[in-house]
Amino acid sequence: MLHAIFAAPCLTTFCRLDGLGLEAVGQRLEPNQAVIECRAAEPDPWCRKCGSEGVVRGTVTRRLAHEPFGHRPTTLLVRACRYRCDSCERTWRQDTSKVAAPRARISRGGLEWALQRIVVDHRTVSRVAAGLGGLAYREQRDPRRRQATSDR
Repeated sequence: MLHAIFAAPCLTTFCRLDGLGLEAVGQRLEPNQAVIECRAAEPDPWCRKCGSEGVVRGTVTRRLAHEPFGHRPTTLLVRACRYRCDSCERTWRQDTSKVAAPRARISRGGLEWALQRIVVDHRTVSRVAAGLGGLAYREQRDPRRRQATSDR
């Protein structure tokens, strides 16, 4: 390769966030974890009820476990805009269904990574859960146990 062409590094492409409809805004690297701050790549300002354009009324953050990079658990901090229609007074959030299912605590990329580790690499569920951020399998399955653990 005599004439190699290099491009500027892009965190969005490296972490495969473009396939989820996200854009990386920042990152925080710690010895035991990485946090990537993201926002939805495409705005969603149009009201589905009356069709007029809504006004941004703030943001909502959502923390999702994602596939680990560099042997450390990675968390996505997804910021989605909240909109309000002045015509019909309806409120809504940016669509993040491409990133994760509603009320999910793991991104679709993290879920795909976990399934590959369990099925293809024959890893244990507890080992995969540790790779996704240290949440134990029982805590993921039983919300009462998660709440009791967090109260300690």
